[in-house]
Amino acid sequence: MTTSSEPTPQNGAEQQQLSLATTAARNLATTTKTPPQMQEISSRWLLKVLPWVQVSGGTFRVNRRLTYTVGNGRVEFVSTGSEVRVIPAELTELPALAGYEDEEVLAQIAAACVQRDVAPGEVLAEAGAPADQVILVAHGKLSRRSPGLYDTETEHGVLAGGDIHGDRTLTDDEPGVWEYTITALTSGTVLTLARQTFQDIVARADSLRAHLEATRAATHAEQNAAGEAAIALAAGHSGEPVLPGTFVDYEVAPREYELSVAQTVLRVHTRVADLYNEPMNQVEEQLRLTVEALRERQENEMVNNPEFGLLHNADLRQRIHTRSGPPTPDDMDELLATVWKEPSVILAHPRAIAAFGRECSKRGLYPTSVDIGGHAIPSWRGIPVLPCNKIPVSESGTSRILVMRTGEKAQGVVGLHRTGIPDEFQPSLSVRFMGISEQAIISYLVSAYYSVAVLVPDALGILEDVEVGF
Repeated sequence: MTTSSEPTPQNGAEQQQLSLATTAARNLATTTKTPPQMQEISSRWLLKVLPWVQVSGGTFRVNRRLTYTVGNGRVEFVSTGSEVRVIPAELTELPALAGYEDEEVLAQIAAACVQRDVAPGEVLAEAGAPADQVILVAHGKLSRRSPGLYDTETEHGVLAGGDIHGDRTLTDDEPGVWEYTITALTSGTVLTLARQTFQDIVARADSLRAHLEATRAATHAEQNAAGEAAIALAAGHSGEPVLPGTFVDYEVAPREYELSVAQTVLRVHTRVADLYNEPMNQVEEQLRLTVEALRERQENEMVNNPEFGLLHNADLRQRIHTRSGPPTPDDMDELLATVWKEPSVILAHPRAIAAFGRECSKRGLYPTSVDIGGHAIPSWRGIPVLPCNKIPVSESGTSRILVMRTGEKAQGVVGLHRTGIPDEFQPSLSVRFMGISEQAIISYLVSAYYSVAVLVPDALGILEDVEVGF
């Protein structure tokens, strides 16, 4: 027998509602809201760790000592089916041909290059044998080794697509010998240019012969290990010898960096700005997200822009390749060796950092962390390894890892900006009111000015061909 006064459902009838439903109650409640969220926002470590230099005139000039040596470049190729050819204009990346402009002669040299397909383990040159050709790597990886001091072989790095080996063969008066044994690590394709064939072309081309003579004269000028014009000094002497006179020569045409700009026009309807500003200001939220997008684009340009981006402005002698594919501790040590003078930071795509972590785990290594602004950041040899999703990952699953020395006093990498601009909203970022249109739309011009400069070549090193997959 029941004592409850509540009605009970009879034969499946719906139960009578006893209180106010939540659906109706929400009409009287205040909803708690978040500001608009944005998945694109990243940590933007590059913008945080770079020291910024004020560029008052909009242009930053990097003055350096005069350099005589021309660094090895990288050549590009075209392929038709299985046939691979070097682009004639790309041959000017060879130090001996740098600045040479006769297209007809360059085409003859390109046509004289012979294609050779190699298999893993195949030897292309033997240390101590006569050096009678230049090797242009179109595809694949080659190792450079030489006999060690104690009956072992010494590894001298890896050559990969676009690299050149044996370029001095073209300018030496007498044929020398190979310093290294060149062995294919993977299957690939190389082009070879025989010394005798090149000399035959030189004998027929007066302009090329004159160019090579000028190149030899510059190469034989006194210079230090970095290729800079030497400063004459005396040391360890006694008595009263005549001291050498000297001066420091400068580059005649130093590089200049103009500030780049990222801009957009933010539009907000006056009705939205007038009526829908509680509890959040619509214009401020629109502006906040727009500025975040501009800063993301700024970092992307500082990494990838072909004119001033870090990936395109690293000296070709500062680029190394992984030995096997994934970034191993050995590869990271070689990378740090490219910027051995006080390296400040390592930048890598998050997937590249994960790949490096896997390689460390395989060896039982557990890198320590360093504190940066309250964040525990993984490090290698005490150098923080910071994530940067602006470093691209190719379709084949490869990426790059950068190491930098930062700061103007350290002759490193610096960011460039201009503060104090009109209507400045953030350093070097302005928000300028453009007026209200006949459609009652408010417009704001949002502009960010920036660039990045590498003061000396050894301030930036890149590890290439980093495989990030499992």
